[in-house]
Amino acid sequence: MEEAQMVEVVKSKEHGGRIRQCTICNQRRAALKRPKTLEQICRECFYGVFEEEIHRVIVDNQLFKPGERIAIGASDSTVLAYVMSELNRRHNYGLDLFLLSVDEGITGYRDDSLETVKRNEIQYGLPLKVVSYKDLYGWTMDEIVKMIGLKNNCTFCGVFRRQALDRGAALLKVDKLVTGHNADDIAETVLLNILRGDIARLSRCTFITTGEDGPIPRCKPFKYTYEKEIMQNLNQQLRMHTLRGWITSPLNVSIYSPNAYRGFAREFIKDLERIRPRAILDIIKSGEDFRIATSTKMPEQGTCERCGYISSQKWCKACVLLEGLNRGLPKLGIGRSRGVNGERNKDVKQCGKKNIESKQCGTLDF
Repeated sequence: MEEAQMVEVVKSKEHGGRIRQCTICNQRRAALKRPKTLEQICRECFYGVFEEEIHRVIVDNQLFKPGERIAIGASDSTVLAYVMSELNRRHNYGLDLFLLSVDEGITGYRDDSLETVKRNEIQYGLPLKVVSYKDLYGWTMDEIVKMIGLKNNCTFCGVFRRQALDRGAALLKVDKLVTGHNADDIAETVLLNILRGDIARLSRCTFITTGEDGPIPRCKPFKYTYEKEIMQNLNQQLRMHTLRGWITSPLNVSIYSPNAYRGFAREFIKDLERIRPRAILDIIKSGEDFRIATSTKMPEQGTCERCGYISSQKWCKACVLLEGLNRGLPKLGIGRSRGVNGERNKDVKQCGKKNIESKQCGTLDF
């Protein structure tokens, strides 16, 4: 991805052809415009404010306590590994950091990023744990796609990946798991949960920390950070790594995700951002302000009878999907199929004359 596509480069001139100066230091030439503030700043100031804003988010939300063991979900965010390592050192958080990566078993997709994470282990001096779908579930995503096809494969990968991160974090005996979800991701999730009528997830998808009632809470220090700015920071790291002899590739896009439902929401968010950059933060703010009526029946969290993982059903979604794969019924637990949790898939509920079905829970009535 070209750098000019990630953060708008400032080329305009004013006052008789004089180059615009950085609005922060007023010394260097402005090189880019921040999407969420529209400030025109130099690269040096950008890297400083980028890291300082994330530090403020961590401090203001009291995400960590000294002495905690923290797993960094590093599969898709080498920037997260760098920022957490740097801020922990600079501000003396007193955290024990670990890198955690998931190998989904997608040929040509995860290979490069796993190599990058292994280099991060050496560069930042952080222990690395890699967990794989094959070891945890007995299946790779390549094998699953051969059975299920390209439709609904993201359901398997999403469910398995979330549980794989939790299981990896448990193996590391950490207190919290940090993920690289950014402002764009959260705005997309708010929109998706509205479209799906997923009331339960809509009520918590903007929380900066989730799972506090479970064994390992998850934190999102990039909650208010735009993807464009993360990519700009990644570009800087790539330049530095190349100078040091590192060969590091940018983030990959799964070869199985071109028709994923989230992709359509992502395109819509990007269109909104082009028209009004603040739209991403406004959507997050709207999600934070949503209030679920007290009369709304919410799913009760329990544990899976089969594996002990968190579930609102008799079996968790991963166990239902695995049961289908192992029985040669890969669509078990997807959509309207009959499954182990009920006569019909209980995740799909009918109410009113017209509704949007959710694969998880809840409906949105018209």
